[in-house]
Amino acid sequence: MDKKLIIAIDGHSSCGKSTFAKAIAKELNYIYVDSGAMYRAVTLYCIRKGLVKPGMISLEGITDVLNDIHIEFVYNPDLGEYETYLNSENVEREIRDLDVSSHVSRISQIYAVRARMVELQRQIGVLKGIVMDGRDIGTVVFPDADLKIFMTASVDIRAKRRYNELKCKGVDVSFEDIRSNIIARDITDENRDISPLRRADDAVVLDNSKMTVDEQMDWVRKIIEEKFR
Repeated sequence: MDKKLIIAIDGHSSCGKSTFAKAIAKELNYIYVDSGAMYRAVTLYCIRKGLVKPGMISLEGITDVLNDIHIEFVYNPDLGEYETYLNSENVEREIRDLDVSSHVSRISQIYAVRARMVELQRQIGVLKGIVMDGRDIGTVVFPDADLKIFMTASVDIRAKRRYNELKCKGVDVSFEDIRSNIIARDITDENRDISPLRRADDAVVLDNSKMTVDEQMDWVRKIIEEKFR
């Protein structure tokens, strides 16, 4: 396929958006951008600086440090995927822990944070040939994306996937804590004032509760074949 596309993948937390997006990017030889990781990196930075604590967020402090936060995605040939770097530090593991997960939705609601992240995301997408996943990619960041996919899965399936992922990374956490966190994040994401989680009118829906990654890839190959070839 000669035409370079912007593929936007939105959906609920822990429904496999990143895994799916990475697989599509690898197959098409596109750049993969994990927008959620960008917000997680901001959250991690603010936690480290003491600007985010249980029950407390320093809006002024966070706004003041945004220009000190630099995020990039570096390809790791050993793993065959992109990893998140915060100010030149690989934070791929740290941004996935429960402390960051518990605060990232609140941080992502801050207008200054979202404005800065959207600006950076659009810069990355100028030349197309990218796959980006998040919560508002097809509705806010790239409303004119060539292909928009909205992903979802049942709460229990998503909690089980996240639990297994964290256990494999050596993170000690309970299934019930993860399930509660996912439910809380859904409520926050869908009801926030700034860029709430919504399915774009022209997005195709993928409920992958009972699908493997291979089955999801077969599904998206068919869509790309029908729409762009």
